Amino acid sequence: MDIIVKSTLETLRKSIVLIDSLDDTQLANATIGPYYSSIGSHLRHILDFYHCIFKSNMATTIDLTARPRNTEVETNCKKAKNYLNEIISQMESTLYKIEEQVLVIDDLGLGKTVIPYTYGALLTQANSHTIHHYAIINYILSGLNISIQDTHFGYNPTTPKQVPSS
Repeated sequence: MDIIVKSTLETLRKSIVLIDSLDDTQLANATIGPYYSSIGSHLRHILDFYHCIFKSNMATTIDLTARPRNTEVETNCKKAKNYLNEIISQMESTLYKIEEQVLVIDDLGLGKTVIPYTYGALLTQANSHTIHHYAIINYILSGLNISIQDTHFGYNPTTPKQVPSS
Protein backbone atom coordinates (compact mmCIF):
# COMPACT_ATOMS: atom_id res chain seq x y z
CA MET A 1 0.00 0.00 0.00
CA ASP A 2 1.31 3.44 -0.95
CA ILE A 3 2.49 5.83 1.80
CA ILE A 4 -0.12 8.40 0.74
CA VAL A 5 -2.93 5.87 1.19
CA LYS A 6 -1.51 4.63 4.52
CA SER A 7 -1.21 8.20 5.84
CA THR A 8 -4.71 9.07 4.72
CA LEU A 9 -6.14 5.96 6.39
CA GLU A 10 -4.29 6.77 9.61
CA THR A 11 -5.72 10.28 9.55
CA LEU A 12 -9.25 9.07 8.81
CA ARG A 13 -9.12 6.50 11.63
CA LYS A 14 -8.72 9.37 14.08
CA SER A 15 -12.41 10.02 13.42
CA ILE A 16 -13.24 6.69 15.08
CA VAL A 17 -11.74 7.92 18.37
CA LEU A 18 -13.62 11.19 17.93
CA ILE A 19 -17.03 9.64 17.27
CA ASP A 20 -16.58 7.10 20.07
CA SER A 21 -15.98 10.02 22.47
CA LEU A 22 -19.25 11.80 21.62
CA ASP A 23 -22.97 11.42 21.95
CA ASP A 24 -25.47 12.69 19.38
CA THR A 25 -26.04 15.97 21.25
CA GLN A 26 -22.32 16.75 21.36
CA LEU A 27 -21.89 15.79 17.70
CA ALA A 28 -24.64 18.24 16.68
CA ASN A 29 -23.81 21.06 19.10
CA ALA A 30 -23.29 24.29 17.15
CA THR A 31 -23.01 26.75 20.06
CA ILE A 32 -19.28 27.54 19.86
CA GLY A 33 -18.41 30.80 18.13
CA PRO A 34 -17.28 32.46 16.08
CA TYR A 35 -18.67 30.20 13.33
CA TYR A 36 -21.29 28.16 15.25
CA SER A 37 -20.62 25.02 13.29
CA SER A 38 -20.84 21.55 14.79
CA ILE A 39 -18.35 18.72 15.03
CA GLY A 40 -20.82 16.71 12.97
CA SER A 41 -20.94 19.27 10.16
CA HIS A 42 -17.15 19.23 9.87
CA LEU A 43 -17.02 15.44 9.99
CA ARG A 44 -19.72 15.17 7.32
CA HIS A 45 -17.84 17.68 5.16
CA ILE A 46 -14.60 15.66 5.47
CA LEU A 47 -16.32 12.40 4.54
CA ASP A 48 -18.23 14.00 1.66
CA PHE A 49 -14.90 15.03 0.14
CA TYR A 50 -13.76 11.40 0.07
CA HIS A 51 -17.19 10.28 -1.12
CA CYS A 52 -16.74 12.42 -4.23
CA ILE A 53 -13.44 10.71 -4.97
CA PHE A 54 -14.90 7.22 -4.64
CA LYS A 55 -18.26 8.04 -6.25
CA SER A 56 -16.41 8.47 -9.49
CA ASN A 57 -15.19 4.85 -9.31
CA MET A 58 -11.78 6.28 -10.03
CA ALA A 59 -13.00 7.80 -13.30
CA THR A 60 -10.94 10.43 -15.08
CA THR A 61 -13.04 13.31 -13.71
CA ILE A 62 -13.91 13.87 -10.05
CA ASP A 63 -16.39 16.58 -9.07
CA LEU A 64 -15.66 17.81 -5.54
CA THR A 65 -18.70 20.10 -5.70
CA ALA A 66 -21.12 17.15 -6.04
CA ARG A 67 -21.15 16.28 -2.35
CA PRO A 68 -24.15 14.39 -0.94
CA ARG A 69 -24.42 16.54 2.24
CA ASN A 70 -26.28 13.90 4.26
CA THR A 71 -27.20 16.00 7.29
CA GLU A 72 -28.11 12.91 9.36
CA VAL A 73 -24.36 12.27 9.62
CA GLU A 74 -24.07 15.63 11.41
CA THR A 75 -26.44 14.66 14.21
CA ASN A 76 -26.23 10.90 14.62
CA CYS A 77 -23.02 9.20 15.82
CA LYS A 78 -24.09 5.81 14.48
CA LYS A 79 -24.73 7.20 10.98
CA ALA A 80 -21.48 9.18 11.13
CA LYS A 81 -19.52 6.05 12.07
CA ASN A 82 -21.23 4.02 9.34
CA TYR A 83 -20.34 6.68 6.76
CA LEU A 84 -16.76 6.81 8.06
CA ASN A 85 -16.45 3.02 7.88
CA GLU A 86 -17.75 3.05 4.28
CA ILE A 87 -15.10 5.61 3.33
CA ILE A 88 -12.32 3.68 5.11
CA SER A 89 -13.43 0.42 3.48
CA GLN A 90 -13.46 2.07 0.05
CA MET A 91 -10.02 3.55 0.71
CA GLU A 92 -8.63 0.15 1.73
CA SER A 93 -10.12 -1.75 -1.19
CA THR A 94 -9.33 0.63 -4.04
CA LEU A 95 -6.24 0.04 -6.15
CA TYR A 96 -4.63 3.41 -6.70
CA LYS A 97 -2.41 4.47 -9.52
CA ILE A 98 -0.92 7.39 -7.61
CA GLU A 99 0.76 8.92 -10.67
CA GLU A 100 -2.35 8.62 -12.89
CA GLN A 101 -3.85 11.88 -14.11
CA VAL A 102 -7.36 12.91 -13.13
CA LEU A 103 -9.38 16.06 -13.73
CA VAL A 104 -10.88 17.59 -10.60
CA ILE A 105 -13.85 19.94 -10.67
CA ASP A 106 -13.87 22.35 -7.75
CA ASP A 107 -15.11 25.81 -6.87
CA LEU A 108 -12.28 27.98 -5.61
CA GLY A 109 -14.58 30.95 -5.03
CA LEU A 110 -15.14 32.18 -8.58
CA GLY A 111 -17.26 29.31 -9.87
CA LYS A 112 -16.45 25.79 -10.92
CA THR A 113 -13.12 25.13 -12.56
CA VAL A 114 -11.37 22.01 -13.85
CA ILE A 115 -7.92 21.33 -12.42
CA PRO A 116 -5.48 18.62 -13.55
CA TYR A 117 -4.24 16.46 -10.65
CA THR A 118 -2.77 13.05 -10.03
CA TYR A 119 -4.57 10.66 -7.68
CA GLY A 120 -1.63 11.06 -5.33
CA ALA A 121 -2.06 14.84 -5.27
CA LEU A 122 -5.82 14.52 -4.76
CA LEU A 123 -5.46 12.08 -1.86
CA THR A 124 -2.75 14.29 -0.35
CA GLN A 125 -5.10 17.28 -0.57
CA ALA A 126 -7.89 15.21 1.02
CA ASN A 127 -5.59 14.23 3.89
CA SER A 128 -4.48 17.84 4.51
CA HIS A 129 -8.10 19.00 4.24
CA THR A 130 -9.07 16.43 6.88
CA ILE A 131 -6.33 17.55 9.27
CA HIS A 132 -7.39 21.19 8.77
CA HIS A 133 -10.98 20.33 9.76
CA TYR A 134 -9.72 18.26 12.69
CA ALA A 135 -8.05 21.43 13.97
CA ILE A 136 -11.40 23.24 13.81
CA ILE A 137 -13.10 20.27 15.50
CA ASN A 138 -10.41 20.40 18.20
CA TYR A 139 -11.31 24.05 18.79
CA ILE A 140 -14.98 23.09 19.14
CA LEU A 141 -14.09 20.21 21.49
CA SER A 142 -12.19 22.65 23.67
CA GLY A 143 -15.16 25.03 23.75
CA LEU A 144 -17.44 22.17 24.77
CA ASN A 145 -14.95 20.96 27.41
CA ILE A 146 -14.68 17.55 25.74
CA SER A 147 -11.42 15.60 25.73
CA ILE A 148 -10.61 12.73 23.43
CA GLN A 149 -7.92 10.08 23.78
CA ASP A 150 -5.71 11.40 20.98
CA THR A 151 -3.30 14.17 21.94
CA HIS A 152 -2.29 14.64 18.28
CA PHE A 153 -5.84 15.10 16.99
CA GLY A 154 -6.08 18.32 14.96
CA TYR A 155 -2.34 18.78 14.59
CA ASN A 156 -0.47 18.52 11.32
CA PRO A 157 2.46 16.07 11.59
CA THR A 158 4.81 18.96 10.73
CA THR A 159 3.57 21.12 13.60
CA PRO A 160 6.42 21.63 16.09
CA LYS A 161 5.72 19.90 19.39
CA GLN A 162 5.75 22.02 22.50
CA VAL A 163 8.61 21.10 24.77
CA PRO A 164 7.78 21.38 28.47
CA SER A 165 9.93 23.99 30.17
CA SER A 166 12.32 22.68 32.82
